Amino acid sequence: MLNKSSLASAIQFKEVYKKFGEAQEEVLKGVSLDFPMGQLTYILGSSGAGQSVLLKHILGLLRPTRGEVWVGSECIHQLSRRKLAQARMQFGMLFQDAALFDDWNVFENVAFPLREHTRLNEKEIFKKVEKALAILGMETGLDKYPNELSGGMRKRVGLARAIIREPSILLYDEPTTGLDPITRTKVDELIAKLKRELKLTSIVISHDIPSALMLADCIAFLHKGKIVFFGTPSEFKKSQVGVIQEFIAAEERMIRTFDLK
Repeated sequence: MLNKSSLASAIQFKEVYKKFGEAQEEVLKGVSLDFPMGQLTYILGSSGAGQSVLLKHILGLLRPTRGEVWVGSECIHQLSRRKLAQARMQFGMLFQDAALFDDWNVFENVAFPLREHTRLNEKEIFKKVEKALAILGMETGLDKYPNELSGGMRKRVGLARAIIREPSILLYDEPTTGLDPITRTKVDELIAKLKRELKLTSIVISHDIPSALMLADCIAFLHKGKIVFFGTPSEFKKSQVGVIQEFIAAEERMIRTFDLK
C-alpha cells in the first residue's frame, strides 16, 4: 500500500467542485487528492473526465466553484494576481504538442522563459540553455527550427524549456498522445530521466496505461469528475473498480489482437 502519511504533499485538492456555464454543468464533483512531494503521479481517466480541468486548477487558471486547491502552503486561487504570478514560477509545463514557436530556433525557444522572467545576461542564458538541453541529450542543433525536428526532438525541446527555470513541480499534458511507439518510448524515458535526476514533483495527465504502470509512483483515476482510485501501479492493476477493470481489459485486448496477427 502507498503510505501517504509518510509523504509531504506538494499539492492538495480539498473537496473541489467545478461548474461551468449557465447550465452549471458539474465537471469536478468533490475531488480530494494529495500529490506527494518528489513523486511522479499519473492522472488517468476517460476522455472528458475532467483531467485538464484539474490541471488548470493547479496552475490557478480556474477557480473552484467550491473547495480549495493548495500548492505548498498557499491556497492558489485565493492569491492576488502578483502572488499568483510568483507561485506559477515553481511550475514547469510540457504541453501536448510541445507548443514551440515555429519562427524561433531551438535556442530561442528554450531561452524564452529566462528572457521573459529573469534579468540574466545573454552569457548566463546561453549556459542555462546548454545545460537544460544537455540533460535531455541535445548537445547540438541549437540553431534548428521546430519544422526541422522529429516529434521526439520537439518534446525534448519542450521539456528543456519546461525545466529551464529549475521548477519544483513539472506538469505534463498528455505527453505521449498521438506519438508513434518508438517516439512514445523515448518520451517515457525522458520522463523517467527527469524524475531520477532532478527529483521533481511530477504530474502527468494521460490515457497511457502502460506508461503509467511502468513509470508512476502513484496513479489517480478520475471518472465522471470523481477520484475513484488512488494508489500504486501494483494496486491499480489489482483494483476492483469497474471502470478501471474495463480500461485494463481494453488494453489487454489490444495486446492480444496484436499477438494473434
